Amino acid sequence: MNASFVKNLIKGKIAEVIFEEMFRESEEFTIIQIGYEHTIPELAQYQHHVQIKKVLENIRSAPDFVLINKDKTEVFLVEVKYRETLLKTDLLKIATEISKRWNPCWLFVASKTGFYFSPCHTIVNTQGNIDELSESWVRKEVKDESLKILKDFIG
Repeated sequence: MNASFVKNLIKGKIAEVIFEEMFRESEEFTIIQIGYEHTIPELAQYQHHVQIKKVLENIRSAPDFVLINKDKTEVFLVEVKYRETLLKTDLLKIATEISKRWNPCWLFVASKTGFYFSPCHTIVNTQGNIDELSESWVRKEVKDESLKILKDFIG
């Protein structure tokens, strides 16, 4: 077992839980988990079929969540990541890869310095810049409490 891989996996899961709880707290969205870890187990038993292999490959690249606003007029696909440090080259690479299969899609990044959230096409067009999570999405108090929780778990 690769300890570094496991630690990063756990940090990613913590970021996903925090994302989900922050947006649930906003009471503005229905939140649906769609990442491959939620759909692959059911399909894995059929992976020897050629068509299923192609489907599984698409699902593996699926964003983590769908946000649907209250009045059902807007839907957002969201990929969630944890990063110790925000590097423009890293964010640009992530946004570019996501945009190839899932467009439009948004990127949410949790880090010790805060939470960041932008459409992938914006990150690509600005060469890796990502906006801080706006209070129009999640209230400041919720963000502050969530950051404290993140720091408690991440260290």
